[in-house]
Amino acid sequence: MNKQFLDDVNAGLSANQKYLYSKYFYDQAGDALFVKIMNAPEYYLTNAEHNIFKNQTAELIKAFDVKNKPFELIELGAGDGTKTLELLKYLQGNFEFTYLPIDISENALTKLKNRLNREVPEVNVITQQGEYFQVLNKLKAINETKIILFLGSNLGNMLDENARKFIKQLADAMNANDKLLIGVDLIKSAEIVLPAYNDKAGYTRDFNLNLLKRINKEFGADFNVVNFKHTPEYIEEEGIARSFLTSVVNQQVHIKAINKTFQFNKGERIHMEISRKYNDAILSNIFKDTGLKQTMVFKDAKNYFADYLFEKQDEL
Repeated sequence: MNKQFLDDVNAGLSANQKYLYSKYFYDQAGDALFVKIMNAPEYYLTNAEHNIFKNQTAELIKAFDVKNKPFELIELGAGDGTKTLELLKYLQGNFEFTYLPIDISENALTKLKNRLNREVPEVNVITQQGEYFQVLNKLKAINETKIILFLGSNLGNMLDENARKFIKQLADAMNANDKLLIGVDLIKSAEIVLPAYNDKAGYTRDFNLNLLKRINKEFGADFNVVNFKHTPEYIEEEGIARSFLTSVVNQQVHIKAINKTFQFNKGERIHMEISRKYNDAILSNIFKDTGLKQTMVFKDAKNYFADYLFEKQDEL
């Protein structure tokens, strides 16, 4: 039994504003649903960032400044690797490097490694399962240059204060001249953003509801998913999309693993996820005083998405 997961569920459902952490979306079923979300026509983020990686590959690698020196290419939350594959195809055979994808999902890593073995067999792949910083702190001792990828606007799943702490902790795990390429979704109108979190096929709805199913399976809970409705919202002025599961009836849910019952009133919401959108000012504030200096920015053809490159500075 995953005690940390159980403790987080208990804390989240006991709060005045109920919440669940989105990092627990990713079991085997959740992984499969997220792949469907990324391929949904409404989910512009994947295509936008893939546009950058496909059409600006040479420019990205030139900016990494790794010609004629060995390096570690480390990816946080690697997923299915579609975008990174564009880099790996270019790097394969031309550069001396090791690819280290880090993910909380062992299932996702296994699928990724099998795919890379087929499509880029010359690349040395060493998967790292676990929380990001468990792995990164071990890698700090590596003397070779590190290029860290944090793509897909995963930073946007954090509130700004948490994102600031995350980036500072990430910077602390880096050595001077290491680089971070971070992908972020740019602030846009609700007409573009909201459908990405409310696709017509219902993949995002099922992705959120699957977390309730996971709690049922792992902790003996009795969530009835038909009693919850997926209700996303996006406030353009704020630049944050939020996902909720809203109880459509008055109900009780019992979790056997902690022998505790939770009351849900009709209309009460569980906060599931945020998806922060960015501009230069917001991102600059998050990276302030972290020791990371922005060196380049790459945008897709529609200016929907941006990959910012930062370099760790020498400590004084």
